[in-house]
Amino acid sequence: MEKNLTLFLVFFALLSIRSQEKEVVKDSVKTEIVNVVTKYNPKIADAKKIRLNPKLTLLKKNEKKKLKYTIFSAPVASTFTPKSGVVKGIDVGVKERIYKNYIAAGYGNYASSFFETFLHHSTRFENEFGFNTKYLASQDNVRNSVLNSNFSNFKANAFFKKNDRYFDWKLEVNSERNTYNWYGLPNIIFTEPTINAINEEQIYNFFEVAGTTYFKDSYIDFGKINLSYFTDKFKSSEILANFEAKLDFPLKFIHPKLNDITIRTNVEFLKGNFKENYRDATSVDYSTVTININPQYKISYKGFIFRAGLKLIASLDSENNSSNKFIIPEILIQRPILKQYVNVYAGFTGDLHTNTYRSFTEKNPYISPTQFITQTLEASNFFGGFNGKITRNLSYNINVSSKSEEDKPLFLRNASKSDGTNNLVNGNPLKGYEYGNSFSIYYDDIKTLSFFTEIEYDFSKELSFGLQAMYNRYTTTNALSTWNLPEIEASLTAKYKTNKWYATLNAFYVSERFDALYNGQFPSSLKGVETINSFIDVNLNGGYHFNDKFSAFLKLNNVLNTQYQRFANFDTQGFQVLGGITYKFDF
Repeated sequence: MEKNLTLFLVFFALLSIRSQEKEVVKDSVKTEIVNVVTKYNPKIADAKKIRLNPKLTLLKKNEKKKLKYTIFSAPVASTFTPKSGVVKGIDVGVKERIYKNYIAAGYGNYASSFFETFLHHSTRFENEFGFNTKYLASQDNVRNSVLNSNFSNFKANAFFKKNDRYFDWKLEVNSERNTYNWYGLPNIIFTEPTINAINEEQIYNFFEVAGTTYFKDSYIDFGKINLSYFTDKFKSSEILANFEAKLDFPLKFIHPKLNDITIRTNVEFLKGNFKENYRDATSVDYSTVTININPQYKISYKGFIFRAGLKLIASLDSENNSSNKFIIPEILIQRPILKQYVNVYAGFTGDLHTNTYRSFTEKNPYISPTQFITQTLEASNFFGGFNGKITRNLSYNINVSSKSEEDKPLFLRNASKSDGTNNLVNGNPLKGYEYGNSFSIYYDDIKTLSFFTEIEYDFSKELSFGLQAMYNRYTTTNALSTWNLPEIEASLTAKYKTNKWYATLNAFYVSERFDALYNGQFPSSLKGVETINSFIDVNLNGGYHFNDKFSAFLKLNNVLNTQYQRFANFDTQGFQVLGGITYKFDF
């Protein structure tokens, strides 16, 4: 068969050669050469180029699956005989059912009432919304108080969250209403008519709308807008608007090993008004606009982690016709010395902090509605320390820092406008905060050297401990003392939890603080410094789960019945007991 094929190919090639050797036909009119180009005729040598087995590329779904073989072995009798004893297994505990909603209510001494609820609903992948409210009040007066010293706190929150294809967004509405009393009268003998004329109540109202958008696969990580409004009983008002965003600027187009530059931006607008100051009836206005751009870059090299940044801050104070610009570097260096056991870190940072009337009332609700509001510059903050684990269950963090602040706010007691017998000044009735029972903000440039220690110990799955302690050494510029700043603060926490029982211990220690003594009625010079004693406050919180839905709780505050003052002349409640029940459910 192969011979016949060879003869056929040779014969076909000879015919093609003969056809090309034909004479060119000459025309009697004109002589012209005509070249005839024939089709490609493969020769025998070209047969080697033909692939008998062409390689075909199959689609992924058409590829043949590899066969997997398993051996089904027949059981073989074993000669191993286990020792007699108890079979040990892994204790995974009882799986607790999680409910989306709960209601809690309780009552205690000092006519204290408590209520809290959380309602939540979500679809499978798209929408989620919820509502939360909390109320805590105490109607009985604090010991040794001649004025009303009751209080009430009410908070409400509602949110709606939606997950879309390219981004997730969340809308929140927050509201608060808090009632306090300026009951901390100074050591002045007040007559009964004067005390009866004091209206010591203060009410704070807060409303906020916030929207947050989280982007997916985008150069923008998130964007957040907050708009809040804060007022009090004396028609003080404050508006705070804040826009914040985080962006990632890629550098891989320069080099594939380069990380992204993170850029945080913040634009803040603050405007507020007090109807009068503490000296006279002149109103106090404040307004600031702050722009902050903070690029950061993080890199790892030979075990070191470097993070470098720069804060570019511009601030405009329209009420005082002043503007400021700051460039503050940020550096963080950390490296593990012994993996998981010792990690060393050090760095430098700073910032410009915007103080608000609401933030002051959260720290001290007994300030007067007559404040001068300005910003605090954290010019420098050097810090360093080390953290890690001593054992598998014992972790620690030790830190030392040196901070320099300009216009750091301090709480200083106001001088009384009454000598104890009068409640009128220049024919005008005194306000409830003008009897030496309120505080003002005193600004000073302060340097702080701090030592901080934190230890956490997980004794078992049921029991854990935590200890925190901080020592601060202050250096003031103009202030006679570090008004109401403690040098030492410490806390001890212990948590215990089983399937049925749970308990938490919180113990706090605050060292002595200092406040001002005055020579007489306002306006008056300082007579000296009053020392406010240190204190220890021990609190217990526990409960019992009857089942997945019902549980009982018990809160014990100031267990040692310590008589102490959080601020000068403001005594606290003694031993407090509050108990109640919690019900969890689903719709």
